[in-house]
Amino acid sequence: MSEGPGADGIAALPPLREVIRAWQLDADKRLGQHFLLDLNLTAKIVRAAGDLTGVAAIEIGPGPGGLTRPLIESAAAQVIAVERDPRCVAALQSVVEASQGRLTLIHGDALEADLVALAPTPRAIVANLPYNVATPLLIGWLKQANAFSSMTLMFQREVALRLIAAPRSKDYGRLSVMTQWLTEATLVFDLPAAAFTPPPKVVSSVVRLVPRAMGPDEPSFAVMERVVAAAFAQRRKMLRAGLRGFTPNPIALLESAGIDPTARAEELGIDDFRRLALTWAKSER
Repeated sequence: MSEGPGADGIAALPPLREVIRAWQLDADKRLGQHFLLDLNLTAKIVRAAGDLTGVAAIEIGPGPGGLTRPLIESAAAQVIAVERDPRCVAALQSVVEASQGRLTLIHGDALEADLVALAPTPRAIVANLPYNVATPLLIGWLKQANAFSSMTLMFQREVALRLIAAPRSKDYGRLSVMTQWLTEATLVFDLPAAAFTPPPKVVSSVVRLVPRAMGPDEPSFAVMERVVAAAFAQRRKMLRAGLRGFTPNPIALLESAGIDPTARAEELGIDDFRRLALTWAKSER
């Protein structure tokens, strides 16, 4: 990892465990906090984000700063961290000072934050997401996926597997389709529970999402989301039956989209859902 301005100041900071003791940063279960304190592992996450040269790196939930430190030391143009916990905001002030102007710390709720407004383009998200809000955060970012050059995010492994799942697999569902329609999703590596303080009850996985170039002939996010949700609402049923409450003539809709009415949602690929969404949108005009 290349060293950016402020690297010397970051290297002089006390160990993260001392920061936690000094500021009494006991992890708050209500905020989904599990701190990753091994700087070798947090540096590995930053490397997984790819070349950050000239990029505004956005971190969500920095906690005591385990991922924040290597982000500041990277080639990122600047680092913007959004933290909800006032205790962590106070503890991170020394990191702000050591960053020599490279770190902007925002006290706020990431679910309400407009990341596009907070950072100039190009921008990327690199974050160990709080488990309890990871999925709603991701869905919000997918709605504006092309605003980011990449998203390198840590999830519970069960969520990560849903993001990369292939059709006909048990993990394939709504989140798989929406994520893979808008991005190229890659599971980079796993982290055991023992790597965190306190250890969660699950394995964690780092996933890298790179937005796809979207052509003009694409359904809107709202339309795609609605069609995919309707299809998976009764995933064990054939689509001709499962979509009965969604559209008055599901067989005609499916045949117009070139989809077998006896297929089930879990058997459809991303392009199938895309065609189905476009066909449904035209039928509603």
